[in-house]
Amino acid sequence: MSKSRLYPAAKKRFGQNFLHDEQVIADIVAAVDPQNGDHMVEIGPGRGALTRPLLQTGQQLDVIELDHDLVPLLQKKLMEYEHLSIHQADALAFDYATLVNKDEKLRIIGNLPYNITTPLLFHLLEQSSCIDDMCFMLQEEVVDRICAQPGSKTYGRLSIMVQYQCDAVKLFVVPAESFEPIPKVESAIIYLRPRTDFIGGEVPIEALNSIVLKAFSQRRKTIANTLKNMVSQDDLQADNIDLKQRPETISIEQYVAITRRWLVKNEHGDKLD
Repeated sequence: MSKSRLYPAAKKRFGQNFLHDEQVIADIVAAVDPQNGDHMVEIGPGRGALTRPLLQTGQQLDVIELDHDLVPLLQKKLMEYEHLSIHQADALAFDYATLVNKDEKLRIIGNLPYNITTPLLFHLLEQSSCIDDMCFMLQEEVVDRICAQPGSKTYGRLSIMVQYQCDAVKLFVVPAESFEPIPKVESAIIYLRPRTDFIGGEVPIEALNSIVLKAFSQRRKTIANTLKNMVSQDDLQADNIDLKQRPETISIEQYVAITRRWLVKNEHGDKLD
């Protein structure tokens, strides 16, 4: 019997591309390396290609699947595993803290739909206090943007906001042929571990995001021009920033310093722009 008769077809609106390469699956499980007592969470299990190998490690596993057509198939296919809980829910709105037992932290894994990658990452980072680490398959271009360093053409808001909150490491590339249907882009595995010590010190995330958004709103302009209504040239120079520098050349530490100075000037309760 063909797979198309066993499973519903991939749905474009959910950005579904199902992983089927057994070697890649084994490599992902090896990279995650589940340990005794870990509480795993898989986002977007799809047809369960990665779910079963994760369950075979013996760890508690919660899976979050939006597609209501796949949930009963997963329930039937994996019914023998008592340490599995299936949630038919939207990962973008899910409260991950509800899965936590006592003082444990979650280990999150998934083949994320490309069309929701950025908002989902930010949603997860908002709940990072209950997350130990994350290992995701993303579009390779997005992984490169997340891991980019100052001076790179791909360095921007995503790089800064994720790296400020997490250690980020690109593990390996996954060829398009490893999926069904075959996507038009290459994928890669990224490992993210929430930080306890933030780069440059701790500032409110929404404030840092406001500065970074403004800085990159006109990427070709100098940092002095893009932030002229938020911080003074004297403040920029005090943080060892050349007024002619462009936003993509400013380090995370410097953006944090800029944010801190801006907050001091807004300490009387002015609205964050």
